[in-house]
Amino acid sequence: INAKPQLEIFADDVQCRHGATVGQLDREALFYLQSRGIDCETARGILTVAFAAEAISQMRLPALRESIEAMLLQRFSKGP
Repeated sequence: INAKPQLEIFADDVQCRHGATVGQLDREALFYLQSRGIDCETARGILTVAFAAEAISQMRLPALRESIEAMLLQRFSKGP
C-alpha cells in the first residue's frame, strides 16, 4: 500500500484528496518461504508483518509502536 494524502489550498478554496495503491505480495517471496516448508497462510503473514514493520519502526512513541506491533503479531501468528 502506498497512501498519498494531499492538501491543496488556493485562496478560499480548500481541497483535500487521498490516494492509495494496493498490490499483491511478491510471488517469489511466497514461493521461497513455501519451498522451505512454510504453509501459504503463514508465509503471507510473515510477509505482511515484515512489510508493516518498516512503517511501524518509524513511530516515535514507544508505547504506541509496541501496542501496534503486538496487535499485528497477534493477528498474523498461528496458535492454538
